[in-house]
Amino acid sequence: MRTLIFGNKGQLGRDLMAVFRRECAVKGYDLPEVNIADESAVQPLVEQFGPDLIINAAAYTNVEAAENDLEGAYLANETGARNLAEIASHHQVPVVYISTDYVFDGKKGTPYLPTDPMAPLGVYGKSKAAGEHATMAANPRHFILRTAWLYGPGGNNFVEKVLAAAASRPELKIVDDEVGSPTHTYDLAEVILTLAKTQHYGVYHAVNTGACNRFEFAQAFLELGGSTTPIQPCSASAFPSQAERPAYSVLDTSSLTEASGYTMRPWQDALAHYMERRNTHS
Repeated sequence: MRTLIFGNKGQLGRDLMAVFRRECAVKGYDLPEVNIADESAVQPLVEQFGPDLIINAAAYTNVEAAENDLEGAYLANETGARNLAEIASHHQVPVVYISTDYVFDGKKGTPYLPTDPMAPLGVYGKSKAAGEHATMAANPRHFILRTAWLYGPGGNNFVEKVLAAAASRPELKIVDDEVGSPTHTYDLAEVILTLAKTQHYGVYHAVNTGACNRFEFAQAFLELGGSTTPIQPCSASAFPSQAERPAYSVLDTSSLTEASGYTMRPWQDALAHYMERRNTHS
């Protein structure tokens, strides 16, 4: 399966390249070489490589910055998504679009199903929801995977930010009123490969199983990392931000398991794997 990956330099992109390379011929592109919002830049690359699958892992992911950069967020997350989906459709191949738990408002209180109505709170979530609609409209052969709290090697993610802060500060405050499903990029890449071998197109939720709040998550990886820096729970209101975030965004993965035959492991096991990878620099 010849696979073309856009956004290959990001934390998910790196693991997608590594996982797909085990079985597939893979080519990857990212900024600044290629901007997926520029259809004329993407089209010749697709024609040259002749893929069987196109993965859109390129995105505008800065939640705070998006509030003041609506054009930039929509160019990457909607226009870029539409371009890749249309080009994939023209070449009669499937497209994978990586979406987010931020398409929900976090008010449901129980795990979200892929069929639940989207109600994004901020520009980032709205632009990703628009990208979902654009991908669906442009290519019937679509795999849309919503994920959450993503962390992987080389990423500027919550795990790395807190570990760095713990190494330089005497004490940390961590939010305990945001609940979600932390997800390792390696596991997400694995399930994408498994799902892409099927023709079960549609919208899925792809997160490591289980749920925790940010404080519990931080406790777990700080302990695994051997940190002795004390942490205190606090409310999200202690960290004022422009972007409103969903307070509860646990995602139900049962339809993904049914379609792919792949059960994503508990977030605790995935986190332990990630911490091992950090230690071995792999």
